[in-house]
Amino acid sequence: MKNPYIPDLATIGRIITENEAEDIKTFELSLNGSELAYTPGQFAMLSVFGVGECPIGIASSPTQLDTLQFTVKKAGVVTAALHECEEGATIGVRGPYGNGWPIRDLENRNVVMIGGGFAFTTLRSLAQYVLHSSNRDRYRDITIIYGARSPGELIYKRDLEAWSQRGDVALTVTVDKGDSGWNGREGYVPTITREVAPSAEDATALVCGPPIMIKFTIPVLRELGFSPQDILLSLEMRMKCGIGKCGRCNVGHMYVCLDGPVFSVAQLEELPKEY
Repeated sequence: MKNPYIPDLATIGRIITENEAEDIKTFELSLNGSELAYTPGQFAMLSVFGVGECPIGIASSPTQLDTLQFTVKKAGVVTAALHECEEGATIGVRGPYGNGWPIRDLENRNVVMIGGGFAFTTLRSLAQYVLHSSNRDRYRDITIIYGARSPGELIYKRDLEAWSQRGDVALTVTVDKGDSGWNGREGYVPTITREVAPSAEDATALVCGPPIMIKFTIPVLRELGFSPQDILLSLEMRMKCGIGKCGRCNVGHMYVCLDGPVFSVAQLEELPKEY
């Protein structure tokens, strides 16, 4: 059996700067002679040799063959070192870990994705998956609500533009506060979700974003008629070792890295309010 602590080697093929502050970058990786079979919503551990490793949600879709994408915000020692890497550099990847979004359970249902900030990464993976030509007919109406603090903080702008041109997805993009060049919606994600008012009939809502956004979005979804079982959250921010050994991600008796990071509100209501 492969040692779970030993990462596979990967080459950085392309680096995309996502925001104006240049502290969020997407790294496109090619694995050197290995494969990473994953589902949207899972994460992996990225390592910069000699510095350390950190858990990052997988931003690409399994339908994107041969490469993996990870969107990383510079926020600590390892992520800062990763941001200093150049195209062609070799880093480590181990995973995937956790249970992703329930793509089979979502089939033949309406799917509502609500994301905020750079935590939109694993929802982007799901969006790319369900909107892919080989999968689209398995899912019914697709609604995407995505917000950022400002226009300059919106990520995946090419994806947003492509989705806005599709007739089979209802996309709403908002910013907390616009600037002189912004002509779109302004307002916090929970407020915009109430205004958009996606139907709860035969629908599942998937939410990923800053904790404060999630806190105020859940009551809105409940008002709209979504049951606790049909509101799914990702607790990926609690990830540590990824394999249930360090004990630093547990919520009650559940380990986020093994039992999550995707949980329904119904599941979380049975756990201590530690998340």
